[in-house]
Amino acid sequence: MKVTLRERHQGGKISLYLDYYHKGKRKAEYLKLYIEPNPKSKAERELNKKTMQLAESIRAKRLIEIQNGVYGFRDNEKLKSSFLEYIQLLTNKRHSSKGNYGNWDSMLKHLKGYIPYDKTFEEIDRQFVMGFKEYLDHDAKKSSGQPLSQNSKYSYFNKLRTALKQAVKDGIIPSNPSEGVEAFKQGEPQREFLTLEELQSAAQAECEIPAIKTAFLFSTLTGLRWSDIQKLLWSEVQHSNDMGYYIRFRQQKTKGAETLPISEQAVGLLGERQDKDERVFKGLKYSSWHNVKLQQWMMRAGISKTISFHCARHTYATLQLSAGTDIYTVSKLLGHRELKTTQIYAKIIDDKKKEAANKIKLDL
Repeated sequence: MKVTLRERHQGGKISLYLDYYHKGKRKAEYLKLYIEPNPKSKAERELNKKTMQLAESIRAKRLIEIQNGVYGFRDNEKLKSSFLEYIQLLTNKRHSSKGNYGNWDSMLKHLKGYIPYDKTFEEIDRQFVMGFKEYLDHDAKKSSGQPLSQNSKYSYFNKLRTALKQAVKDGIIPSNPSEGVEAFKQGEPQREFLTLEELQSAAQAECEIPAIKTAFLFSTLTGLRWSDIQKLLWSEVQHSNDMGYYIRFRQQKTKGAETLPISEQAVGLLGERQDKDERVFKGLKYSSWHNVKLQQWMMRAGISKTISFHCARHTYATLQLSAGTDIYTVSKLLGHRELKTTQIYAKIIDDKKKEAANKIKLDL
């Protein structure tokens, strides 16, 4: 890349501009700096000198920016690279985090639904970004054929923004075309849970997959996520005279180290203690088929709510708050990094209180 300071006569003065030359292509940048072609006084000569110095400093700055990949010509090969392949690469990097990978993979599937064929980065502009947002809002569907939830729209669009931001960092595109495009607002999350009476009924009902039932009930008594229950080792289930039973583990989602006190009833669900390096819940699997079996178990218990495994954690949180446990303690038990995450459950309890208050009516 060559950057040359050149002069051009324009309206009785000399206009200064930079001439960029790279692989047979030229580009001009006019600096809006002018010098006198025939300076007659000392002042004019001094002004010309300072103007030339300023122009030369701009030339030097542009050269450094080009070397750092900031200004002017970019690597055309990168701009012509596959956009969808790049998104696939970013998705694959998240494979170790099941939930995060699943969201990225879903976003990629919707991108493929939005564009019938692959595009290069040269074709990714603000209009493309706004079009994808419209697609998510009006055309994209879940696998069930239902429209996307507000939170799904929010998540998928933000992942596209993240991908484009990373492409800028990787030197593929000069700027992020999603900047200035308003994102979706996050929806109020729906957190379904079981009441204590419903949980009692579920505990008494039969489930075709006993391991799922045990793991679900264990989650309602401890607040552990599926990902943490699945990988739980016997060495992590510990006991001391001071603390009683507790689990010392590292959260799969946040990677935070936790010490979680658990009840004797929760420990009783685990059965006979095994070797310290063995998993507590052997052969535990979860899929859409397992979720159907979980829902059928709920139906046998007379529960008509749509319940997934994660609802066990919601149940633990709401029952703790309903029992009078303060929100700060519940937040620590759940391993939340921020109190505002736990406050969602507190709002659920407040709504239930309002609902209960309105049930008592007198005929006056």
